[in-house]
Amino acid sequence: MKRIEEAKRKYEEIPIPNELSERVMMEVEKANERRKKVVNRRNIFLRKGTVAAAAAVFVFTAALNTSTAFAETMNDLPVIGAVARVLTFRSYEKETKDWKLSVEIPTIEMIAEDLGETQSVNEEIYNMCQQYADEAVARAEDYRQAFLDTGGTEEEWEAHNIEIKVWYEVKAQTDQYLSVAVMGTENWTSAYSETRYYNFNLRQGKQVTLEDILGENYAQTAKDSILAQMKEREETNGTQYWEDAVIEISKDTKFYINDQGNPVIVFEKYELTSGADGQQEFEITER
Repeated sequence: MKRIEEAKRKYEEIPIPNELSERVMMEVEKANERRKKVVNRRNIFLRKGTVAAAAAVFVFTAALNTSTAFAETMNDLPVIGAVARVLTFRSYEKETKDWKLSVEIPTIEMIAEDLGETQSVNEEIYNMCQQYADEAVARAEDYRQAFLDTGGTEEEWEAHNIEIKVWYEVKAQTDQYLSVAVMGTENWTSAYSETRYYNFNLRQGKQVTLEDILGENYAQTAKDSILAQMKEREETNGTQYWEDAVIEISKDTKFYINDQGNPVIVFEKYELTSGADGQQEFEITER
């Protein structure tokens, strides 16, 4: 519920393009409301999709074992600490006259150790990427219909060049840590952008948390560091953080690990400052 409320708040704070009237946004909102009515049904299909993803992982593994050319290609990819590597599990593009979609779905493959969490993580990543792509396409189509319904022309719509992108980035690849960010964005709105981070301690063979890295007092340690960095940025860069900004650190706080092995806590646009300042990242070096 908190994530939904946050997304709604971000949505309401988006700078509205000149050609969008209040009626356009009302029509988009109506379409979103209609879609909410089928959320439960979609969740059922997503659960079934988990099974399909597991089957896809099996097919991928079979391809590695049976196709010499495919296996040789995979072997050319970098191995992380001789323990794990990140592969592009599925990549595709779709384009219509109304929008362009680009998707790259990663999979994490453990080589020297058996990490039991990997299969469930790969299934979660697969479903997240597919769901985001499907919903982003639906939002773009709603936006187009609302634009036309409120007086926009096809020629004017073509100038929007709607692009949807789902991709991933390896944040760290050391002999100790593997950190991967999986992202979804739409160039016409930032309200629905989504990033998830997956962090692994390869020596221990498990996903790593802020507490694992910073210790039992991780929340206070991170908060103190962030407040100090905010003050420094205000003094040196002129960044203006919200006076009522709340720094809450919990087990659900988003972070990735950098090549130095330090956690980098990420706050989305509008959480701490204006959207023009973008995401705010804070490296925590204290222990």
